Amino acid sequence: MNLINKAKTTSSIQKNTGQSLYDITINSIDGKPIDLSNFKNKKLLFVNVASECGFTKQYKDLQKLSDTYPTELVVIGSPCNQFGKQEPGNAEEIQTFCERNFGVTFLLTEKIDVKGSKQHPLFKWLTSKELNGNKNSSVKWNFQKYLVSESGKLIDYYYSITSPTSRKITKHL
Repeated sequence: MNLINKAKTTSSIQKNTGQSLYDITINSIDGKPIDLSNFKNKKLLFVNVASECGFTKQYKDLQKLSDTYPTELVVIGSPCNQFGKQEPGNAEEIQTFCERNFGVTFLLTEKIDVKGSKQHPLFKWLTSKELNGNKNSSVKWNFQKYLVSESGKLIDYYYSITSPTSRKITKHL
């Protein structure tokens, strides 16, 4: 390979690696900053969640996944009110609902937008191949899931109809 082709290849590889997930800032549901780099060496499952959705029962399976793979996986739910206004509550109401109805102990973030002009940087990263280095996607509905590797690389995404405990997801754990 000559030097010009080698330089083009190196530049192309650097461009496709995108921004680091661990550089993104987001707050927990109680307003405290979450340092995503604390989760290096674990897979991350990001899910946009809502309390009044037909898929809300997936909270139970998300908690089961979190309990079953505590050393391999961190589940992070991000409340979002963009789909059918199915997450109208404030932070305290959302947290109480999740704990009371589904025993949720996994991490919940502040309520965010997962699409559109106010899309949170986390979901910009998850949905943009230019940033995540793997795939483009768009969030279609509540409970869409994004699985990220131990090294902070997007593995894949799964639509709402995919159960959190589906083999499509658990085969990576």
